[in-house]
Amino acid sequence: MLINMTDQDVQDIIDQIKTVRTVNELQELKSKYLGKQGALTVAMKKIREVSPDKRKDLGRKLNLYKQRIEEAVEDQRNALIEEERERREAAHRYDVTMPGARREVGALHIISQVQEEVQEIFLGMGFELAVGPEMETSYYNFEALNTPEWHPSRDMHDTFYLSNGKLLRTHTSTVQIRVMEKRKPPLAIFSPGRCYRKDTPDATHLPMFYQVEVLHVDKNVSVAHLKGTLEILAKRLFGQDREIRLRPSYFPFTEPSFEVFVSCGICHSTGCRSCGGTGWLEILGAGMVHPNVFRSVGYDPDEWSGFALGMGLERVIMLKYDLEDIRELMRNDRRFIKEFRGVVL
Repeated sequence: MLINMTDQDVQDIIDQIKTVRTVNELQELKSKYLGKQGALTVAMKKIREVSPDKRKDLGRKLNLYKQRIEEAVEDQRNALIEEERERREAAHRYDVTMPGARREVGALHIISQVQEEVQEIFLGMGFELAVGPEMETSYYNFEALNTPEWHPSRDMHDTFYLSNGKLLRTHTSTVQIRVMEKRKPPLAIFSPGRCYRKDTPDATHLPMFYQVEVLHVDKNVSVAHLKGTLEILAKRLFGQDREIRLRPSYFPFTEPSFEVFVSCGICHSTGCRSCGGTGWLEILGAGMVHPNVFRSVGYDPDEWSGFALGMGLERVIMLKYDLEDIRELMRNDRRFIKEFRGVVL
């Protein structure tokens, strides 16, 4: 019975308190001895049953034992709270001297970079941006551009046909027709965008590619205007020391038509492996707008004239940065992409 408690009994209780590992367990132990129905509380109530000559000393002794137990409980509670705080801090502790998380800054893909560079060149020459749908009708993709269904040049533009009778455009020349149908001359537009052809992917071909189409229509537009525009484009895009050369060619929607070459930047037109020994690199096709194209949109070819050019952006990138395989532009290899981070912009 705790009314006969000794110092050793109190020490045993204190040792028991020190072994408790949670605040809840400590509270249960405190209630066991110091609660309203606790053993020590009950013992103190029984002091009245002791003879008066022993009652005072017993009460003093039990109060001292109660005080020691309360102090042990409080000390253990503080120790448990401190341990919990240290555990929480350890779980969230970090070394402020350690380097922070590396977050890579995104950048435009090299195709987007060059597209914006070309866009700035034509905006600077007074052209305006025009865009059109990638899913087109045969009329806008072929017939309106002087390429009827029987025309053999359609074989070079074999594309992806859709179940609704439409097709994926093979060039951005379709935007020429859409703009001329809605507007009267003079006009000067450039139209960048994706195009699609059923080409087997290899080092120089892709079934999906980016193209920039340019159209200028006004009175008395001549090949001289076309050549001047091409010279500005080549010098701004490849360097002020570069020259261009026009070689007669054939496109159904232009007459006369030209293949446009730029002087090799490696050998400076003397001939090397990069240019196949010719000193020149083909970059685009161009020509004067065919009268039949004007007639299809209601323009009088005797009153209006104009030039058009189409340039593949991947081709420009390959020539500008001496790439050997066009497929590298589509492989999404982070190592390759990082090589061109901020090249243009």
